[in-house]
Amino acid sequence: MKKFIFIFFAIILLIFYCASVWASEVKFSGSYYAAGIYLDKTTFKKDVTDAGPSTSFYYQRLRLRADFIAAAGLTLITRFDALERIWGAPRSAGSGLPDTLSPSAGTRAENENIAFDWVYLSYASALGTFNIGYQNDGAWGTAFGDTSRPNPKISWILTTGSWMFLAQIIKVAENGYTANNPATATDLDYDKYVAAFSYYWKGGEAGILGFVSRNAVNRQGAIPPASKQLFYGLLPYFIAQIGPAKIQAELDYYWGEYPAYESGGDIKLNNLAGFLDVAADYGIFYAGATIAYVAGDKSGTISKMEGGLATGGRDWEPCLILWNQERTYWAGAIAGYDGTANEGPMTNGWFFQARGGARPVAALDIMASLSYAKADQLPAYVSEKEYGWEIDVTATYKITNNLSYMLGVGYLFTGDYYKGNNAENKIADNYIVINKLTLTF
Repeated sequence: MKKFIFIFFAIILLIFYCASVWASEVKFSGSYYAAGIYLDKTTFKKDVTDAGPSTSFYYQRLRLRADFIAAAGLTLITRFDALERIWGAPRSAGSGLPDTLSPSAGTRAENENIAFDWVYLSYASALGTFNIGYQNDGAWGTAFGDTSRPNPKISWILTTGSWMFLAQIIKVAENGYTANNPATATDLDYDKYVAAFSYYWKGGEAGILGFVSRNAVNRQGAIPPASKQLFYGLLPYFIAQIGPAKIQAELDYYWGEYPAYESGGDIKLNNLAGFLDVAADYGIFYAGATIAYVAGDKSGTISKMEGGLATGGRDWEPCLILWNQERTYWAGAIAGYDGTANEGPMTNGWFFQARGGARPVAALDIMASLSYAKADQLPAYVSEKEYGWEIDVTATYKITNNLSYMLGVGYLFTGDYYKGNNAENKIADNYIVINKLTLTF
């Protein structure tokens, strides 16, 4: 914590020494969407009393960004979400905790009214760009593995030639004594330290990010026993455009102690996730394929954690039903038997997808995909690995340069994973229909 404060004030002094602040310009940008959804089944269960009904509703969100340019190279950047809610539905109960399912710094109740996500100072100097405050975190490389959400941090970025270098100090959780938190101990924070670099060339880029994460929130806990988490990560990625083909790949590897108990008996973390995507664009027609893997936790290894921390990320939505974060946020997880469920993001699984599309006219994009998914490891309460097959068809029409309309249909042939531990349990296939109007400005 002391290091964090020292670096923060050192950068503040540098900024005030190098720049005179005069508000001169404000730039606005943002987006608005309104969508309607029909989900045929809210569970995978069949012929039981808690099978669940279908559901349909409309929802929306306004997102506005304002950049206050005080001087050349000195900008205050803000962003908020407003009226992010289901039309006419009951409001969420108030909570002091952030909405963990949304890329927001606010609670769900605040997002249904108005919640600021970003407020940070950006200073571009000869030594690099310094960003200080609540800003986007959790995105790196490809969309796979990314869960974008605001966090308070100090970020430094230097671009020189074809290289980009990055360093960050992130305050994930602060549990020291404050006016709102009369703590009786110190060193109960959750901090993360990041360093990364990327190399760019014509038609491609590659890079690697490394981090150290220390979570001492439960260091003096009683239930569960006092523990802390100290783990590390390496996230290399590669993106290249070769003629009409675009290749993307990313590997996310986490290791360390998760948690490390004060009384001994640490749990060793060793998580792996990977992604390979190839797409070819021939103008009117295009096609692509994806393979993704997220390690699952082996049920018989109590002292090891082989899965559960690395995920496919909430930003990566490969299907309309399977592991779709937007569907999860608005309609909830789709439950099976014995605690099984499907929700975003992807965990414990293998994923395979083939897709193709056409643009018969410049404003219309039609795409179809076939996906298959199965579990990597079987939990103790599940007897089969197959999540199922999904067919998705979407059509997006660009009404104007800033306004588009999307219509999508997805059908899931539900796999036996959701039968839980009893092969006699009956499951139902599921389908979804979604239409969405999106404005960007």
